[in-house]
Amino acid sequence: MDTVVLGGGITGVTAAVHCKEAGQDVVLLEKGRIVEGVTGKTTAKVTSLHSLIYHQLLEKHGRERTLGYAEANSAAVEEIADRVESHDIDCDFGRLPAYTYVTDENERSRVEREVSVAQSLGLPATFVEDPPFPGRTAGAVRFDEQVHFHPRKYLLDLAEEIPGEGSHVFENTEATGIEDGSPCEVETPHGTVTADTVLVATHFPIEDPAAYFARQFPHRSYILGVRLAEEPPEGMFYREAQSYFSVRPYPGAEGTLTLVGGQSHKTGQGGSTTERYRNLERQAREHFDVESVEYRWSTQDFSTADEIPYVGQLGPGYENVYGATGYGGWGMTNGTAAGMLLAQFARGDPNRLWAHTFDPERIDPGAAGKKLLTENANVGKEFTRDWAEALLGTADETVPPGEGEVVRRDGKPLAVARDEEGDLHVRSAVCTHMGCLVHWNDGERSWDCPCHGSRFSMDGEVLDGPAVEDLPSRWE
Repeated sequence: MDTVVLGGGITGVTAAVHCKEAGQDVVLLEKGRIVEGVTGKTTAKVTSLHSLIYHQLLEKHGRERTLGYAEANSAAVEEIADRVESHDIDCDFGRLPAYTYVTDENERSRVEREVSVAQSLGLPATFVEDPPFPGRTAGAVRFDEQVHFHPRKYLLDLAEEIPGEGSHVFENTEATGIEDGSPCEVETPHGTVTADTVLVATHFPIEDPAAYFARQFPHRSYILGVRLAEEPPEGMFYREAQSYFSVRPYPGAEGTLTLVGGQSHKTGQGGSTTERYRNLERQAREHFDVESVEYRWSTQDFSTADEIPYVGQLGPGYENVYGATGYGGWGMTNGTAAGMLLAQFARGDPNRLWAHTFDPERIDPGAAGKKLLTENANVGKEFTRDWAEALLGTADETVPPGEGEVVRRDGKPLAVARDEEGDLHVRSAVCTHMGCLVHWNDGERSWDCPCHGSRFSMDGEVLDGPAVEDLPSRWE
């Protein structure tokens, strides 16, 4: 086998298809079903306009890396557009302008600076005084000819290109270990797969030799699919603010919906997630005449300390194992670009500018140092406070249906949840990643780690990494 790809989201499927088209025998392994993880829980904006990132990248990293980021994400937009056309994929594809706007006049200069930097990089940027958005704005940067689509429809069609001529897709097949070498070995519950190269595209790597858990930080955000009593605004919109607000139309079989996103917060922190959905609905109704809320969901992203994803050799000493992570909420383009680059690594001919830009071994204290200190101090604070509260806390296990609570039994913290039928589910409350205590997520009925973002179901099954082991049913 030439290449094994771990993960069936946008990065893994893209990488596997590129490897197959290069004449390689490739196997894609997915723990569950392909395209049912983070990739399937997105607003699916396919754009190289990522908030107001380019002037920040230029200040932190210089022109070369900023240009690499711009080129890679622009190429990802056209990669998706070209494949939709060449494969005639029915995935609700369309072209629209993308806007990042501000509401504070004092922030206008940042938008103007972003436009100037983006234009110097060859990006399709213009300044817009009054974008077509129902609400007060103080100017926006506009990128023309950006894309929206249905990522599941796109990727499920694309994944059909992988099997055959020695290549395979195996769902419900979890990779439990990776051994670098010549060849590499990937352990699964069904046996060992050997290959010349392993590409790890599992959102967060299943093995962490480069301490990614301490170099990127998890955040959750929320999306509503709403039906409006009016036509949605013509474009895809993103408000630059600490708690962003995102809007884009979704023309589908049920008529046009509008996808509204926002309410971002660090995973496991920030209070009630149910209240986050309510706040987002209030924001939607402030801007639009909402007839109904048809769908709601949430998603999780990891952001690196210096705002550029990590794509390259998985860690020091690894020769034939490559990984990708840290897309910062812009996974449709960063994830596609990462898949393309991973496939190039597997072929031995990576784009030199892209490889340099996304190099996981880059070290630049000026670009990342302050963020690293702040975020890791936050982790230490959460760890210490939660353990102190747990050891001094209540032993009451009277938890109402649909709720969860961390309680103390024999001096040890337990994650106690009761389902809607009244049955009690008791697991250890200690995250299997690094020993922080999990918090109850009332919106998703899950246990979320406030330190590094691992998430577990009510029954303790891993939903999101970096944890790879379930919460034990009893203290061990």
